Amino acid sequence: MPKNSPVNSSPDDLAVWDHKWGYADTKFVVNADKSVTLTGNRYSLCGYRMKQFIPYVESMLQVKLDLDDIKPEYGQPVVPASSINEMFCAAIKNKFTEDQYSFDDKVRLIHSHGQTSADEVYKVIYESISRVVDMVYFCQSEEDAQTIISLAKEHDVCLVPYGGGTSVSNALQLPANETRMIVSVDMLRMNKIEWIDKENFRACVQAGITGKKLEELLGEEGFMSGHEPDSIEFSTLGGWIATNASGMKKNRYGNIEQIIQSLTMITTEGTLSQLDTTPRMSMGMQPQHLLLGNEGNIGLITKAVIKIHKLPQVQKYGSIVFPDFESGVKFLYKLTHEGQPPSSIRLVDNVQFRFGLALKPEPKFLASILDKIKKFYLLKIKKFDPLKLAATTLVMEGTAIEVSQQEKSAYSIAKQFGGIPGGSENGRRGYLLTYCIAYIRDFLAGFHVIGETFETSVPWDKIHDVCRAVTEMVAKKHQEFNLPAKSYISYRITQTYHTGVCIYFMYGFYAKGISSPEKIFSKIEHELRQTILNNGGSISHHHGVGKLRMGFMKDILSPASIEMLKNLKRATDPNNIFGIQNNIFADQQSDA
Repeated sequence: MPKNSPVNSSPDDLAVWDHKWGYADTKFVVNADKSVTLTGNRYSLCGYRMKQFIPYVESMLQVKLDLDDIKPEYGQPVVPASSINEMFCAAIKNKFTEDQYSFDDKVRLIHSHGQTSADEVYKVIYESISRVVDMVYFCQSEEDAQTIISLAKEHDVCLVPYGGGTSVSNALQLPANETRMIVSVDMLRMNKIEWIDKENFRACVQAGITGKKLEELLGEEGFMSGHEPDSIEFSTLGGWIATNASGMKKNRYGNIEQIIQSLTMITTEGTLSQLDTTPRMSMGMQPQHLLLGNEGNIGLITKAVIKIHKLPQVQKYGSIVFPDFESGVKFLYKLTHEGQPPSSIRLVDNVQFRFGLALKPEPKFLASILDKIKKFYLLKIKKFDPLKLAATTLVMEGTAIEVSQQEKSAYSIAKQFGGIPGGSENGRRGYLLTYCIAYIRDFLAGFHVIGETFETSVPWDKIHDVCRAVTEMVAKKHQEFNLPAKSYISYRITQTYHTGVCIYFMYGFYAKGISSPEKIFSKIEHELRQTILNNGGSISHHHGVGKLRMGFMKDILSPASIEMLKNLKRATDPNNIFGIQNNIFADQQSDA
């Protein structure tokens, strides 16, 4: 079976690619006229010809793409034979039916990586990965979780929790020095809402549920969680907790640490849980707070009690164009501290603004006239520089009154900084574009372009320092590694806080003719992360540490803090059954 074929264990309309991102009916393709189309009908970008897509990429990278020169994929992967713990496997076969475990090579390979571009996806598609899980176990209940953990402890088997497989921090990359049998514990079958407390706005939800299914099931009862990460279609509640995740609408609904009221984790030494759930509790140190961001090192998250909200009466999109990125930042600052921020607000730089334009369909006659009028107004009347202007997208939710207040607040403050309304349709398209970015990554990889996104949080006064330093370091490393053409670097602010913001970077380069481009990419990404830290940014905002950034942890936590967390690991998992070795729990591994 071809490496990039869809996984068919789901209904046809839900099938996903083996190793690339997303649904099997969705991919970017080049048409005869060199325009680009996104297949399927899942996203707003689907079904029309994007004539400016390729010219935009060529302009940014300063290279002419050969659309007939497709980078060959690795072909049929050679998956190493399973390392079998005979006693453990015999116990598994005795306890469970055959549909709850698999030794199939394809299933094992899928569960042996996440979605980190260079270190995982690029290698599995264009090269190979050497360490693969030996068995995949499909957990269906808390009793199953307790049993598989008990058996692993008894027979000294390593367990790796697996949710949606969307990790971009190498958190699912298997330790090269692990000699025990490794079993991936797939939690996706634990995907039910156990109960909904409508009066107190709470729900108890199993950890394997995806964000998409969670919102569908809550929506049937008139509620929502409001947690909406870019990966909502595929990532799981357990994964959100394990990475300390953030969503695009955190302004209204909070990040995962504000959404979770209590959680249950099964460890080798017993169950970690808070037996009572109230709005807030002063009970001394709360163990569940230490489990947020555990990255698979402690145990299996099986369920959580979460806050829920009634579905909004009104949802409205909007957009604002600013003369430059700096004006947009000033607008965000004042809106955050003096206005009424909408559920989501994002500011893109000029490079990403132009990318959004490149992905638009060719306008029809009347629309083209209106576009020309808008451009004339922006460029000739308002004197906006087309190579400097930036834009925000807005999502406003709530009651009609709340949405009206959010809208008035945003547009009145924007006017103070030269902002001009850009229309609701542009806001909608800009917001929904985020779901397609990983598809774009995989499409361009076929044309020898390797790229990825990475994020950080920074104080307000460090925004421009960090963006400038990263841009300069990209240029420096491009020259140092003698890369062809020009590297791509752009950024957007995706979340705002009282004390700062989250910045998302998009980085990539043309790799044709470059030996081991994935290794070069990893080295440069490491340098860019160091640059971010040197200029006041964080190790991550919501992607986590995994193995990609573990080398920076000594600069983030004091030695005593690290030792405290290691002692927690020793107490809850003394035999290191959960031996994925993420974050500070690595054994002499380096991310350099």
